[in-house]
Amino acid sequence: MATKISYEEASKELQDIIDKIENSSLPLDESMKLFERGELLIKQCYSCLDGAKGKFYELKESLEGLDEV
Repeated sequence: MATKISYEEASKELQDIIDKIENSSLPLDESMKLFERGELLIKQCYSCLDGAKGKFYELKESLEGLDEV
């Protein structure tokens, strides 16, 4: 994916793709293009979630360190 988009944007676009695939009779090649785009969006969402998880653990550790002060 050339440009990073927010988790919310990726999630919405992914839902739009799912709706298109489920609710229409698209040609196979268009369905495959949407599927491939969806795969990239899923990877982007996982990346965003992993980043948030890492930040959460950093903050948690810094707060736990306050108990020792």
